[in-house]
Order: sequence, then C-alpha cells, then structure tokens
Amino acid sequence: MKILGIDPGYAILGYGVIEKHGNKFTVCDYGAITTDKDMPMQERLECLYDGLREIIEEQKPDVASIEELFFNNNAKTAIYVGQARGVAILACVKGGLEIAEYTPLQIKQALVGFGRADKKQVQFMVKTMLNLREVPKPDDTADALAAAICHGHAADSARLFAGLK
Repeated sequence: MKILGIDPGYAILGYGVIEKHGNKFTVCDYGAITTDKDMPMQERLECLYDGLREIIEEQKPDVASIEELFFNNNAKTAIYVGQARGVAILACVKGGLEIAEYTPLQIKQALVGFGRADKKQVQFMVKTMLNLREVPKPDDTADALAAAICHGHAADSARLFAGLK
C-alpha cells in the first residue's frame, strides 16, 4: 500500500509518501509545498492544489492520510488552514484517492503510544520507523510522514478487525 500523508497549511503544506509492505515502511518521497506570504490567498490555494496534484500524478499513492485541524486561538489562521485542508482534500479526490483523516492525538498515539507526546518524540519516531539519517525538515514534513505511518497502522488494524468478523 502506498500512502500520501498530508499536514495541511497555507504557508507550508507538508507531504510524505511511504510504502507499507507487511510491517515495514519505505520512504518514497517527502517535502513541503510552500507559498509566499505576499501572494493573494486564492493564488496560494491554487499553488497548493497544483503542487499536490503533481505529487499524486508522480507518486500514484493508493490512499491519502490527512491530519485533522487542531483549532488554535487565532480564528483567521484556523480559517486559512481550513481552506488549505479543503484544497488538499479536493486534490486527493480529483486524484482518485481514498481519504483517511486522523486527529493529532491519534497520530501521536499511533507513533509514540501516547496521545500527548511532544513534537520531538513524534519526529524521533518518524526518523526511526522510516530509517532516516535525520528528522525531515520542515516540521510539517515530519508531521505528514507521521500521518502516513498512522494510516499504515490503522489500515492493519482495520484488516485484522475485518478478519475477526
């Protein structure tokens, strides 16, 4: 199974593509799509959409795993991130991908075993589980890879549960 993980943002949208074979993960690609703060919002969203569509066409993932919004205190920022998340979902749907959504708590639980783990613990586990030399930068990229790993674990659990029925 090939999984595209997405950490939505309008300034930086992190992505990571991994393959899962059995209980092993392999990295295919990761990085960030960035937009300039001086661009009008509609152009930033178009840039995010086009960038994700290009990654989907190039990598051909089977499924997308997108982090759900963590609502912060700044409503304007939350709205902008929500728009970026919507664009990411649209790009995935147009790319023919099934979409799985996970909260930050679920992602942390899947990687660290503790839903209140800090960012450094999650980054360490991403680096370790994917056998990387260093933690992927920017942080949004590591978060996207974490979302992809989370889905890899969740998909296994779903298959196991389905087999028990």
